[in-house]
Amino acid sequence: MATMLTQVAPMSTLYRFPRSSISRRGLLGLGLGLAALPLIRPAFAAATLNDKDKADIARVEGLFNGIRTMEARFTQVDSTGGMAQGKLYMSRPGRLRFEYDPPVPLLIVADGTWLCVYDKEIKQVDRYPLGRTPIGVLVRDRISLTDGLEVTEVTRDSQAFGVTMVAPEHRDDGQLTLIFTENPFEFRQWQVLDAQGINTVVTLEDIKQGGDFSSALFVFNDPPGTTGLRHER
Repeated sequence: MATMLTQVAPMSTLYRFPRSSISRRGLLGLGLGLAALPLIRPAFAAATLNDKDKADIARVEGLFNGIRTMEARFTQVDSTGGMAQGKLYMSRPGRLRFEYDPPVPLLIVADGTWLCVYDKEIKQVDRYPLGRTPIGVLVRDRISLTDGLEVTEVTRDSQAFGVTMVAPEHRDDGQLTLIFTENPFEFRQWQVLDAQGINTVVTLEDIKQGGDFSSALFVFNDPPGTTGLRHER
């Protein structure tokens, strides 16, 4: 059986999409969309979970709650043909930094309150409440996949399993799926299907846990001449 972990092109063959092709609402699945497995149609009703499902959810929560800091390479692909890569830094609770490789002119920083998306090319920064974004779930101080979320599906194959969730008050926004490999048990991917039908997949590689990061990584100050927009939803 083919693994549900979506495969991406080798790093050396990645197509770098231009800034104009990037959807701000679906960017990395961070901002304002949620995700599903690529071959599964959205099903937004809460699932009836069996004992194995509940055990796997508990494993996921235990894994995340044991990770306080992490860095990794990420590769992003989406169903519109876009592809990019970069470096991720995470420090729980609430801190994230996504550095896109050139020529993609983007920097994403979460400071514990806001998720800031800075476009260096047009000198604009958009701020979104971190707690209202899908990625905010993964940097809570204590992670529970049923706290303010509904699990709609737990899907398995021989090499990996996925947990799909929705926000009950925003069901029409889409779904978020977290993908984990077995042997070793690791968080390797998240997948997002947003309200516009765009599927975004973010895969992690070269994962390192437990490092110490400068607090400056998670602070964003608007450069001179930057236009700032704040989105309350």
